Amino acid sequence: MAIKEPSSMDECVYFTRRTIPTAKIMVWVSKEECPKCHKSLMGKPKDKKGKVMIRAKEYTCYDCGHTESKEEYESRLTASAKFTCLKCNSDGEQQISFKRKNIDGIKTLRFTCDKCENNIDVTKKMKEKGKKAADKDDEDDF
Repeated sequence: MAIKEPSSMDECVYFTRRTIPTAKIMVWVSKEECPKCHKSLMGKPKDKKGKVMIRAKEYTCYDCGHTESKEEYESRLTASAKFTCLKCNSDGEQQISFKRKNIDGIKTLRFTCDKCENNIDVTKKMKEKGKKAADKDDEDDF
């Protein structure tokens, strides 16, 4: 069964497309419909000018006004991915719960290749494993 790709960014809570020298991965999290009215997708609230408030701690239904906390809403979401494995170069797709795990101190979505069981990690804010924020050895003495 093929995973349905989003046709617009308005359908997504999260979307990223990353390319590593021999591998590619596209990850998206589709919005859920309102559990109260089942008419429209829930999203971040909008201000008086109609601009989406991206730092809001809640999601609202634009039709009926139903609101849910960010934690409650995001716990129901699933992350979908289409990828080319870094190790075996096979194409794959997978769905997992949209819950970032703390791997090596970095918030990460971890997908697994179906053929070679290789871990494919999508880190938050494109952080890299094993690198310190600031190395004190690089400071110049004057």
